[in-house]
Amino acid sequence: MSNWKARFLLAVGILSMLYVALQSTASNLHVGFVFQVILSVSLILYAILFDRIPITAHITAAVACSVPIFFIIFLGVYGNINRADYTEDVLIVLGAGVRGEEVSLHLAHRLDRAATYLADNPRALVIVTGGLGNRASITEAEAMERYLLAKGVAPERIIQENQSTSTYENLAFSRDILYKYFPEGFRAALITNDFHIYRAIRTSRRVGIYAYGIGAPTPLFSLPINYLREMLAVVHMWVNLR
Repeated sequence: MSNWKARFLLAVGILSMLYVALQSTASNLHVGFVFQVILSVSLILYAILFDRIPITAHITAAVACSVPIFFIIFLGVYGNINRADYTEDVLIVLGAGVRGEEVSLHLAHRLDRAATYLADNPRALVIVTGGLGNRASITEAEAMERYLLAKGVAPERIIQENQSTSTYENLAFSRDILYKYFPEGFRAALITNDFHIYRAIRTSRRVGIYAYGIGAPTPLFSLPINYLREMLAVVHMWVNLR
């Protein structure tokens, strides 16, 4: 394998497989892991066969790879535009995994952003969402409330939605609860990690909540696998909406 491009692709494929193995010990397994394993194996095989592949196939592969790259850039840019004006009635914080009684790093970033928002908008209530996960001993909503209380958020401002198991349920169940507090309607801001904002906002529209997105930062070590997963989730959402 004398071609430097082939050696580079081989190195990327091997590093990608090692990354997946490392991430699997720290995160719940999901479709993003499967997709990245497929990509890693494809890169390794492509590198091994690089010199036997015709130039037209190389060009086709390069064009095909540009599509997910631009898709991921779009999700990142969209998720980092803050559309809230800090006069909303309620802040919705989507759950993101709990281990035992501790929030995940992704969820901690969301809750840190929520605490900042609530300090800047002292009249807003906050609804924390999420049921009992497979590695948790308490619901996501309970863990999130505890985290916000430790950040100094007043308990009377916090509402729990503790039955949901998906983004759609997060928002649909929150809607039903919030209309009890705001029977005339409400303005909402929504916090999730930046890669998730686009799908979360589109889902909120489906359930009748017109929320403004606020993206929380995503830990650098988990960027690749989460953006790959989210790309597939968005495509799945688009297909199901047809």
